[in-house]
Amino acid sequence: MQKSLLKPTGSALLRKYLQRNLNSAEDIHQEIITLFKPLTVKKGTVLLAHGETCDKLYFVNQGCARCFYLTEQGAEKSRLIAFEGMVITSLGGFISGLPSFEMVDVLENSELLTISRSNFYHLLQTYPEWQQFYAKLLEFAYLYQNKKIEELVTLSAGERYALLLKESPHYIKRLSNKILASYLDVTQETLSRLKSR
Repeated sequence: MQKSLLKPTGSALLRKYLQRNLNSAEDIHQEIITLFKPLTVKKGTVLLAHGETCDKLYFVNQGCARCFYLTEQGAEKSRLIAFEGMVITSLGGFISGLPSFEMVDVLENSELLTISRSNFYHLLQTYPEWQQFYAKLLEFAYLYQNKKIEELVTLSAGERYALLLKESPHYIKRLSNKILASYLDVTQETLSRLKSR
């Protein structure tokens, strides 16, 4: 698992994220920020491999990361793509502490801020505001996945692509066809046809 520690851009984006999502005093924000450690990684870096224990949550300061699965046939199925200002982890593994079925990797050269599971749970025990933040995080994760499942069940491949193009065009601009196809749950050939329309 290749990781390189280079100069990070800082925590200004994380501070804004906390100000939006955490109803607490600035000194608490600052204490939380000190628990996030900078990590600069190259495109293709695997942050969490299949079967590893998920003991970190990542905030994307710059770049892009994703959570994904591998089918028995070796096909990738991308569950979540996280761009700047988003958090990402294998939430099931992070909560349970069990070996993760899901994997996390980096799709662009990225600057991340990472908090350990132990520090995350320390904050839960220390600050009621962090418990509220955690509830928001879980609600977001549920709503995000529920929407994705609804789209897979009720929309055609073309409709899913059109919706993504309308709601999140940066996915189409920044992701490779391979990753985008795995996120939309279509073949690369189908995606190429949809893009050429």
